[in-house]
Amino acid sequence: MTDIIDKAAMALSAGLLLFGIVGMGVLELLVGQPYSPVPLTNEAGDVIATPLFSPQLRTGVVLAGVAVLGLYAAYKIATPLAEDARTGHEAVAD
Repeated sequence: MTDIIDKAAMALSAGLLLFGIVGMGVLELLVGQPYSPVPLTNEAGDVIATPLFSPQLRTGVVLAGVAVLGLYAAYKIATPLAEDARTGHEAVAD
């Protein structure tokens, strides 16, 4: 059971982090100008270009990935170790 939770938590957090940082960044580059995270305005104050993804959305996706890692860490701390993981292997020193 814990193997499924381990794999799911790692896959979800890695997916969210990679999509928020790399995926959205590559999509921004492929769409083209502007590379600025804020809308660009002209001298009259009219918005002439906006980014594809808002900085709040990208930050939210990355923070969701970090939150999944935090919940996974809390789960690993709260669950007891398996019996075979507790027993150590002893070797006699020379």
